[in-house]
Amino acid sequence: MTQELPQVIDHLFRRESGKMVSYLTRIFGLGRLNMAEDVVQDTLIKAMETWPLRGLPDNPSAWLMRAARNRAIDLIRRDTHFKFVTPELTHLLRLREEEGEEGPVPAKEIQDDQLRMMFSCCHPELSPDAQVTLILKTLCGFSVSEIAHAFFTQEDAVEKKLGRARKTLRESGSFVELTNNLDIPQRLEAVYQTLYLLFNEGYHGSRSDRKEPEELCYEAMRLTLLLGQHSEGQRPKTFALLALMCLHAARLPGRLADDGTLIQLEFQDRSKWDQALIGKGLEYLEKAWAGQLVSEYLVEASIAGLHCSAKTYEETEWGKILELYNLLYHLKPTPVVALNRAIALGKARGFEKGLEALKAIPGAEKLKEYPFYSAALGEFHLLAGQPQEARAHFAEAVKQSRNEPEKVFFERKLKSCQD
Repeated sequence: MTQELPQVIDHLFRRESGKMVSYLTRIFGLGRLNMAEDVVQDTLIKAMETWPLRGLPDNPSAWLMRAARNRAIDLIRRDTHFKFVTPELTHLLRLREEEGEEGPVPAKEIQDDQLRMMFSCCHPELSPDAQVTLILKTLCGFSVSEIAHAFFTQEDAVEKKLGRARKTLRESGSFVELTNNLDIPQRLEAVYQTLYLLFNEGYHGSRSDRKEPEELCYEAMRLTLLLGQHSEGQRPKTFALLALMCLHAARLPGRLADDGTLIQLEFQDRSKWDQALIGKGLEYLEKAWAGQLVSEYLVEASIAGLHCSAKTYEETEWGKILELYNLLYHLKPTPVVALNRAIALGKARGFEKGLEALKAIPGAEKLKEYPFYSAALGEFHLLAGQPQEARAHFAEAVKQSRNEPEKVFFERKLKSCQD
């Protein structure tokens, strides 16, 4: 167990860091976000020093939160800048006196802090990209490199964006209160986008250094459920996003082979799919369709629902999926959506149509480093009886692969063209 502790600590820290930063930032104020993050880092160091000697606590998450709170109190008492004690600080200091260092931090308080922090990060003076970047870094435990991969951008661009976003938060100085029903609706879109990106990072696992990338999926689902519990979050778009996450997460057990390599949808063992989660996703999908808004999340969830409802790959209703991708492209005309629409077109109407659509994607240059574009070209060229062209595209996909499972998968596709 001692040898495994560093991995356990890293796992717990990544999962709990957002909760800790949210809680501490409410105590310190938005102007001292850096101080909150420093306390969280100090807490990690303390865990790495203490746990190997004393063993893993019975409740590691509670230990981390208590340690962070106690460290914050120590800083407050020593720091002369805290001349004006806020109600939150008064409450915190009283709890310390009444309950001692081992007193618990209420779960509901932590949940409200996370939700409050999510909306506070979505400041109207920040661009949507900057809002999402700030939440991913501050609340979701993303590294700068992981954010860069999620946005298909460079790390220095992410650093600059974070710097400007933090400055805006410092100058704003106040949180969005959960009782303020004017600010919350106008900031929902950025929150939705963040949760969507967080889930996608876990589902597609673009970073090979994540030992359990699917945990990001479950973290995104947890935060979306938290949003759905708030009166302003009980909207069709929230239910659509939850449906999408449930239906994709249900297929996670069938996506990877025992050796960790990707399994193509056509060859997945559907008995491994989580039927309970599929059922829950379809329930949320029905609630979302009952609303008046047709969002991109609703269309994507409906596509996922058709995949999950097909008993076999051959029974997949590609015609309906193509119709939904046409609608999705109307709502969200991006190169990635165009890529998926072209693949659906090829499945529904023949590989020739699919190949034509792939080559005609507007803005295809944005996909030049996206391996699944090259792979789709390779797949359709192979079906067209053009193995030489297929090999070139699969070789490109191998070079573009973002992690080892993708690389092995594309290498096997490349080898299949040479057999």
